[in-house]
Order: sequence, then structure tokens, then C-alpha cells
Amino acid sequence: MSLFSVFDVAGSALNAQTIRLNTTSSNMANANSVSSSTNNLYKARHPVFAPLVKAFSDDPAAEGVRVMGIVESQAPARQEYSPDNPMANAQGYVFMPNVNVIDEMADMISASRSYQANVEIMNSAKQMMMRTLAIGQ
Repeated sequence: MSLFSVFDVAGSALNAQTIRLNTTSSNMANANSVSSSTNNLYKARHPVFAPLVKAFSDDPAAEGVRVMGIVESQAPARQEYSPDNPMANAQGYVFMPNVNVIDEMADMISASRSYQANVEIMNSAKQMMMRTLAIGQ
């Protein structure tokens, strides 16, 4: 692996963590939305990651990460009794998304720290390259 491929690996991780942060923020933005039925209710979404393996190589070492897709959570929706709510169904219940705000905050902190770590990796690689160039002077 060359020093230049460090930027590709860290760049793929930055892209993955950006998608993770966007998905988490979307979940948190919709955490308190309500509906009168579960059919048109927001469902929590989570990205699925997979290792990106270098093509045409016998070396199975991973060369980054890629986002396979974003899946909706299969957890049941929350149901609250709120007969005064205009979105309440005939029984007086409103349905709320299956978003756990505490889990989403933990996921956001984890994604943010991972993003920061990959930025530091890129900065370190850049500094190493600059020092390598300075050797010849």
C-alpha cells in the first residue's frame, strides 16, 4: 500500500461517516413527528457498511469502506394516547416513529469522532509526505 492510498481509504471513511451523520440527523429531526396510522409513519433509517476490497488483487486486505445502502428499522412504532391531538385516530392514539433519541445521539457522537480521526489520518499522511519531500533539500 502506497502512502497515496491512505487518502483513498480515509476519504472513503469520511464519505461513510458523512452519510451516517446525515442519516442520524434525519432520524432525530423526525423523532417527534406523529401520524394517525403506521402506514405513513417515518421509520428510523441506518446505513449499512461493507469493506471495500482492492479489485484484481490476491491480497484480501480492505482498502476502505463503502455504503451498501440505507435500511429502515423494523422496530415497532411508539403509540401514545393523545385524544386532543388533531392527528389522533378514532381510538385517540397517535403513532410516533421508532427513533430512540439516546441511541441516535450516541451514534452521532461515534460518527463525529470517527470523522475527526480520519481527518487526522489524512493530516498525518500529508505531513509525512511533506517531510519526505524536505529530505531532498
